[in-house]
Amino acid sequence: MATTIRFKPLFPLSPLPKQTNSPLTSWLSLPIPRPFSHQRGLVAVSVAFNPQGNFDVSLFDDDDESKVEPPMPPTEGRFNVVIDNDVVSRLDLSPFQAATGMKNPLSVKPQEFLERSIGFTINYMRPDPRDPRELSEYPDIRLWFVRLDAAYPWLPVLLDWRAGELARYAAMLVPHQMNMKMGVVFNPEALELFVMNKVFIVYSWLKHHNIPKPESKANDMARMLGFGIGYELYDLVENHPLEE
Repeated sequence: MATTIRFKPLFPLSPLPKQTNSPLTSWLSLPIPRPFSHQRGLVAVSVAFNPQGNFDVSLFDDDDESKVEPPMPPTEGRFNVVIDNDVVSRLDLSPFQAATGMKNPLSVKPQEFLERSIGFTINYMRPDPRDPRELSEYPDIRLWFVRLDAAYPWLPVLLDWRAGELARYAAMLVPHQMNMKMGVVFNPEALELFVMNKVFIVYSWLKHHNIPKPESKANDMARMLGFGIGYELYDLVENHPLEE
C-alpha cells in the first residue's frame, strides 16, 4: 500500500507581486539582515518561493504592496562568525571554529547552540565598489559556505532564524535570482531538494544526540523556508533505519 508524504509550500504570507509573464502564486518572505550586503541602501531583502517552477522575475518591481518587513535584530548572546576577503579566498573555516568552538564536527553537541544560535558578519570588500551584486552572488563567498556546509551539514538548524540567518545561508547554497523588493527568489526545485536534504540530516543528528522531538525542530526549519512536511515522513525513516 502506497504512502503519501505531504510536502507542500505554506500559504502566502504577503501580497503577490504583479507579473505579466510569470506570476508568483505562493511565496514566503524571510528578511535577511542588511549587514549581509550594505551597498544598496536600506532595501529589505527577502526569500520568495514559487511552487509553480516559474522563477523568471524582473529585478525591479513597482508594486509597493509586496514589500516585506525588515528583519528582527540578531539574537542577544548568539555565536557571531566574522569572515572577510582573506578568509574567503583561503577557504579558511578557522574563524567559524574559533567563534563557535566547533573544532571537530563529530564532537559537537547541539543543545548549547540551539539555545544561543549562530550568525554571520561578512566583511567583504568588493573589487569594484560599483558592482551591484549581493554577496550571495559572489562565487568565492558561496564556495566558502559550500565548504562550511560540507563540514557541518546540520548547521542550518543552529542558525539565528529570527534574524534571517537561515534565509541568507540558503541563498549561499541554492540557485536564485535577485529582485529589488522580494530579494532572493529561489529556484523552486533546487530549494525543495535543499530543504529535504537538510530535514533528513537535521532529524538524524538531533535524534542521535537525544534532543526531544527532533522531527518538530526539523519541521520548524523547513517551515522557515516555506515548506510543510507531514510527520509520516519520519515514520518511513524510522521503519527503514540505516545500519550503524
